[in-house]
Amino acid sequence: MSRLILLGVLGFWGFGVLVKISLSPYLPIPPSPYLLIPMDRVWHFIKSVMGIIFRHPVTGVTIIPLLADGTIVLIRRRDTGKWALLGGMIDWGEDIFNTAQRELKEETGLNLVSLGRLVGVYSSFERDPRIHSISVLIEVTAAGNFQIKDTLEVSEVRAFSVETLPLGNLSHDNDRQLEDYLRGATVVA
Repeated sequence: MSRLILLGVLGFWGFGVLVKISLSPYLPIPPSPYLLIPMDRVWHFIKSVMGIIFRHPVTGVTIIPLLADGTIVLIRRRDTGKWALLGGMIDWGEDIFNTAQRELKEETGLNLVSLGRLVGVYSSFERDPRIHSISVLIEVTAAGNFQIKDTLEVSEVRAFSVETLPLGNLSHDNDRQLEDYLRGATVVA
């Protein structure tokens, strides 16, 4: 008879969660059965589950960061291996500007200098395979040096000229979002 045992010590303010997992009394336990999971990752998971339970879409911000030389910054996602626009969910008590500022810093190390234009609001259920989400797409001006802080989600950061953007193979619905931006459209989709 298989069993699942989860023993945890909850930490607060980013200290983490200590979890011991044993899948079966008959399976060998790995040399280190303990896994330290950062609290922000646990909270992200809990919020996603709550969205599924309550059956409401999650609202997020997608960012098109422009550098002073006119290049557009993209990230390479760890989960898909594809290039993508950056962004994330709006946390409780946060507004769009603060979410964009936080996500830009976490995923690229860049600072948000100013907000540009609102490109669109994307709400199709098919836009993100992970969960039904509504994305507010905004252009921002960014400055600083690349330094990935969220290494669990992002493997690489790079600035592309409009001519060298890897259009046609971006993650989620980012191809459509970038194409709408490049043609100067404002979209509700």
